[in-house]
Amino acid sequence: MENNRLASAIMKLRKLVFCILFALALSVHAQNLAGDMALSLVLIEGEDWMVVADGYQFTDGPCADAEGNFYFTDVARGTNIFKVDQDGKIVPFIGNAPKISGLKFGPDGRLYACQGGLKRLIAFDIPSGKQTILAEGVEPNDLVVTRKGRIYFTETSKKQVTMIDTNGSKRAVDVGITAPNGLTLSPDQGTLVVSDFRGTNLWAFRIEADGSLSAKEPYMTVRAPLEKPDIASSDGMTTDSAGRYYMATAVGLQMFDSTGRLGGVISKPQKKFLSNATFAGPNLEYLYVTCADKIYRRKTKAHGVLFFK
Repeated sequence: MENNRLASAIMKLRKLVFCILFALALSVHAQNLAGDMALSLVLIEGEDWMVVADGYQFTDGPCADAEGNFYFTDVARGTNIFKVDQDGKIVPFIGNAPKISGLKFGPDGRLYACQGGLKRLIAFDIPSGKQTILAEGVEPNDLVVTRKGRIYFTETSKKQVTMIDTNGSKRAVDVGITAPNGLTLSPDQGTLVVSDFRGTNLWAFRIEADGSLSAKEPYMTVRAPLEKPDIASSDGMTTDSAGRYYMATAVGLQMFDSTGRLGGVISKPQKKFLSNATFAGPNLEYLYVTCADKIYRRKTKAHGVLFFK
């Protein structure tokens, strides 16, 4: 009799454990369907940061072209835009281009650049390298160019996001973020996300049909260092094809899912300042970061987005 009772109790316990495990599995699956994505869905086991380029002073302006070639600048002392092809060869791509902090290709094939130190926004014809000044008297930090050809850029000292429309007109589309810095788009280009260098929020906006911004919201909360809990030093960012956002911050590269939840923090490749990130390389599956004097990359399970296509 005692053996039968014990066997029955064990059977009930097994059923209970099975039900709990099954419920947990369903919960995890539901979370992933809702966009709650962990770093395990992005990072590849055994893959780590690899140095792509070094010997610079302050690298920034990372971007990719349609073939996956990678571009960057040395803001502090450089006068060249550098190109890294898919074989890892580094060559000066465009010269006479000092103080550039942001780069993006546009749907017209031109390379757009923030030249904040000279208070202007410019574009380069490719491959000639001919410069066209798009706006003067501005203080651009970083930018995005939509497939429609609209340019959004941050003017940090003005607490402003500015847009240049397809007809060349310029206007402020948001004012008030403490220190707007990096910005990126959702894969469908319906949302613009802007970082706050002196805060702990990433701000999301709906992009209206005329290019104006609405529905402003502090959509994501960024982790900050313990010694500066109110300042995350959020700089440049990028997006992948699944709608995840990757934010360069003081504590590392923070990844948020499309719902705005933090999926994890990818450690910095070195202890120096992490300024920006983008996807480039074959199939846009390599995550590149600009980290002070060096450029690093690592292969991922994710794929980047070319907003000009």
